[in-house]
Amino acid sequence: MNALGRHILAEIYGCDENVLDDCELIEDIMVKAAIEAGAEVREVAFHKFSPQGVSGVVVISESHITIHTWPELGYAAVDVFTCGNNVNPWNACNYLTKMLKAKNMTATEVKRGVFEQPVKVVNM
Repeated sequence: MNALGRHILAEIYGCDENVLDDCELIEDIMVKAAIEAGAEVREVAFHKFSPQGVSGVVVISESHITIHTWPELGYAAVDVFTCGNNVNPWNACNYLTKMLKAKNMTATEVKRGVFEQPVKVVNM
């Protein structure tokens, strides 16, 4: 079975609320997580909410990494979607868990673009 990509949906709990509410720090951590995974960073976009919380995306050549934080709950929702065989999305998830000072992380990996046989591209 062939898949175009791997998509990890991570639930990260018991995080440091100060880290989760610091937009610049979250951006830095996310970019470094992409690099830890072996990805090539293309663009970043992050937003600080009022009164609290951060959402952001790191666009990588291999797809994307996103985060949404709830500092008041010590919780972060993270998606790491990678294509190809040269990037390990678990490295990004593990790095994020460590840097958010989390007590617990649960994650599910979903294969994206699953094909029973090799994909044939047809130009139209």
